[in-house]
Amino acid sequence: MGEVPWLMKQYLLVVLLLTSSLAGCFGGDDNQSGDLEAIFSFSPLDNIREGQTISFDGSASTPSSGSITYKWDFQTDGSVDATGKTTTWVYATAGDYIVTLSVSNGIETTSQNRTVTVFAASAAPPVADAGSFSSNDDCEGDSPPDGNYYLFYICEMDRDATASSDRKITATTTANLDASGSTPAVDDYIKKWEWDMNLKVDSDGDGDLKNDVDESGETIEWAELAPGEYKIQLTVTAGGGMSDTDAVTVYVSYVGKWSDFEMASNGTQDEYKDLDFEFSVIYDTDSGNTIRKVEVELIYPQQDGDCIGGDIVCRNQLDIYGFNSANLDSKEEDSKNSSETAREDRQYEGCPSDSDCVLLPFTGYTFSENEDEDGEWKASIRNEEIRDIEVDSLIIKLVYK
Repeated sequence: MGEVPWLMKQYLLVVLLLTSSLAGCFGGDDNQSGDLEAIFSFSPLDNIREGQTISFDGSASTPSSGSITYKWDFQTDGSVDATGKTTTWVYATAGDYIVTLSVSNGIETTSQNRTVTVFAASAAPPVADAGSFSSNDDCEGDSPPDGNYYLFYICEMDRDATASSDRKITATTTANLDASGSTPAVDDYIKKWEWDMNLKVDSDGDGDLKNDVDESGETIEWAELAPGEYKIQLTVTAGGGMSDTDAVTVYVSYVGKWSDFEMASNGTQDEYKDLDFEFSVIYDTDSGNTIRKVEVELIYPQQDGDCIGGDIVCRNQLDIYGFNSANLDSKEEDSKNSSETAREDRQYEGCPSDSDCVLLPFTGYTFSENEDEDGEWKASIRNEEIRDIEVDSLIIKLVYK
């Protein structure tokens, strides 16, 4: 072969440069490239009636570069009823219809089939009712609020402060959920009660976060439920096929009480002794699981009975310190403490006259990622006196409602 003419060389150089400059336009963006796949959704998903307009959306198909075509078959006859990424369709007659979306890149074609169920125009859905419940009391004899939610309390009012294992809050409860208030349409019945116990997790992988079947039944027992706020959803399906949903929130709060124990000291000046109580806190705004507040209350006698020397010498002082997960072991910095609470402020309504009472409250925002964050926490009783001090009680409340 002879030498390539100069003009041809220049032409090839231009082609190479152009190809190089366009390389980023083909496959450089993961959202623009990928295997050819047809994916579509439609709305509404349920209880579609004759004559109702249904919207179809194939924009989840790949690649999304605009290089593919969309063809829709709504009548299962192989014909093209519509084109384009999005479209609508109306079925005049009740029945089950297989909808096919075919996408092509000009070389190959792939399809997805989904079934659309259409009901008679006169069909009526059932009414889902996920139920509600409030405990009779809040562990301390007071009536908690009630409403369209479930509210449970874990009450541990006789815990042992001398055992380290008993100073950690790990208790769970069983929540009984009752959907018997759900009702079918006239001349129909409910054949399925299905519960999605986590509306932020798509456990069946169908792209819908709120239709997973985690539990089934008209009534269910939700076991090993830790303190927290849980958003769930019930779906009931009638014998005729129509369905309805009802979302509800389940709250689990906690109260623990430790009574009649001794708070030891190191017996020297400029030293202190801590007794740690551990608990977990959840503040997850994405899932809607957020604690409302935490309260730690300490009650101890103002003076020991065998102390001689009057109020100046014998007046006791114990304090509460709160430590978040970042300072759980090192205790380099506390989130909040009661040491600045004056003695005259340690007497409030309900506090015994011969005792001092310290209330250390934490708002829900304390546990947000913008503050001290959630996770594992410690409430520590601190004794900086040179003598042991008796404790009447310590109460920890984790309030989610």
